[in-house]
Amino acid sequence: MRFPAVLYLCLVAWMIPESSGFSIQHKLGGSSVRTTGSDPSVLLQSQKLPEQDHGASEHKDKDDEDRLPSSLSKRRQFLIGSSSLAAASLIPSSVAMADDSVYRPAKRPTAYRVDSTCPPTLLSISSAREQTQVLKEIATGSGTDKEAIVVDTINLNNMLNKAVFGTASYIKSQLESDDSKTGLGYASYLCLGVPKQATPEDLTLASSLLSTVMQARAGKNMAVGLHWAPISTQAALDQYTTNKDYEAFSTTMTQAGVDQATLSLYRPLLESLAAANMDTLALSPEPADLQTAISQGLQQVNPDRRAQYVADAPGFIGMTQQPQFKMYTDRSMFKDLPDGVKEGDFFAQRILVHEAAATVCAQYANAHSTTTSTTPLVALLAPIPDVRFLVGGINGRLPRVSNALGLNKVTPNAVTTILCNPTALETLSKTNYLRLEIGTGPETIDLQAKVADFLWFSKSPKVNMIPRLMN
Repeated sequence: MRFPAVLYLCLVAWMIPESSGFSIQHKLGGSSVRTTGSDPSVLLQSQKLPEQDHGASEHKDKDDEDRLPSSLSKRRQFLIGSSSLAAASLIPSSVAMADDSVYRPAKRPTAYRVDSTCPPTLLSISSAREQTQVLKEIATGSGTDKEAIVVDTINLNNMLNKAVFGTASYIKSQLESDDSKTGLGYASYLCLGVPKQATPEDLTLASSLLSTVMQARAGKNMAVGLHWAPISTQAALDQYTTNKDYEAFSTTMTQAGVDQATLSLYRPLLESLAAANMDTLALSPEPADLQTAISQGLQQVNPDRRAQYVADAPGFIGMTQQPQFKMYTDRSMFKDLPDGVKEGDFFAQRILVHEAAATVCAQYANAHSTTTSTTPLVALLAPIPDVRFLVGGINGRLPRVSNALGLNKVTPNAVTTILCNPTALETLSKTNYLRLEIGTGPETIDLQAKVADFLWFSKSPKVNMIPRLMN
């Protein structure tokens, strides 16, 4: 038989001799009540908090506590806390739950930073203000650091060091600009991944993120790439930006092989880009070339157009031999292999798609990188499978292709990847949780690649979707 907690506390309080000096003092209704171990009933009553000003009573309690030995003071605090819990446990559950009888799930953040820990972890971006600030920083061209975030706290051991050298470093950072992220030879990229079977809600989210970035840059030296637009339709995109004639544009795109469902889905975004006079880029190889690549191989694609798609041929070939890319191919790309299609043929088509998109974006950035104007920023929309896990898709190729074209300041940190409304399935998870990385085995841990830099949702995700949340 379990001994009741309240009786146990009463027994402990009774055993404390009154002569020991142990006492508890509280203000009750303006009068002072002093209790000792010989009256446990008053001990429980003394837990009622006053509704008056606490200032005077706090000072008086503090003075009384200072007069007691430290061991007695600690014991008093323990008994006060324990008796409070015991008293609370006596409240009927029906009364305690009177105001919370209906379950209300907590509001979870809609944006998360994927931190580059091993394994990757999530940091929530809680408020709308913080989310806007993240997008504004991306708009400045700062990119996203791929190193793990270190919380550099101040303690007694490093306080003086930080006060002296930390202040000096801050002043220096304000006076000196980071030349590696400015001027000729630098550009930044923003890759927005949307679900492969995107919905209007997904496009609305991507459009809102783009809108914030565009407003922060005031439309300066920026372009938006569309993964579904054949490169041959670039003139039609430019003309639509100028004349805003959607019907004529739709006819041209349909003739080029773009289906009406895609055009209808992206129409609100296209109209907003045209209204802002934003440059738009066609990123896709021609439909005929995609069909040739998947059925006959890359060698059968028209040589002139193949050269247009692949500006960095040596790097294009060399990348396929890198261990991390091989892991990406096996753990990510081939997970989308259609039934009845050979791995080699599917591989040829996907690397052509990724290389062509990276080439178009890098060519635009290189053409607009000058010593006087704002550093270029190229944003693009693509299906999540084409930008997840950072190392092998469109986003993973951008630094290499940019360097080959003359943008020698572009590093992986210059590329930011945001997945919009990702699902566990599209991150290749076999559970309800999102998968945050590939490369978790002993032989691949050094090649580990995280799924993206940020995860963004239209509404609060389910709690069983968010793994390794650190804050």
